[in-house]
Amino acid sequence: FAHLSAGDLLRAHMKSGSPDGNMVAEMIKQGQIVPSEVTVNLLLDAMRASGKDKFLIDGFPRNKENRDAWEITAGYDCDMVLFFDCPEDVMTQRLLGRNEGRTDDNIETIKKRFKTFTDSSMPVVEYYRGLGKVASVDAVASPEEVYASVKDHFAKFA
Repeated sequence: FAHLSAGDLLRAHMKSGSPDGNMVAEMIKQGQIVPSEVTVNLLLDAMRASGKDKFLIDGFPRNKENRDAWEITAGYDCDMVLFFDCPEDVMTQRLLGRNEGRTDDNIETIKKRFKTFTDSSMPVVEYYRGLGKVASVDAVASPEEVYASVKDHFAKFA
């Protein structure tokens, strides 16, 4: 599998200094979701460039519009959604403690991101859960236990 992070692709796009990259930077700073066509095209470009045919796309789709744009533009849907189940208090401590210098790692933006996730992303997770495509992982467990659970979910694709 090629691992593609929608966030990493967007952050690289932001650093490009292009008007589109600057718009992405401001939206991320505000805890908002970037327009779907921007993210879909970045992902499709990265997929083509990878030379692989199996992908783990991290952080996408974030909302129904993302999901719809993906299906229309890419012409297919995912086989599985990996959902890391973790309480907000644990996630907050992890985000504040990662010290990566990201502009969105502050308590105000984190709270906005949680609200956006609950309002926009959870309906997508529930949609996929209804299709039987969600693989849940207890993300409070130790890194070794989380890895083992993830590995088990991917075994069917080997």
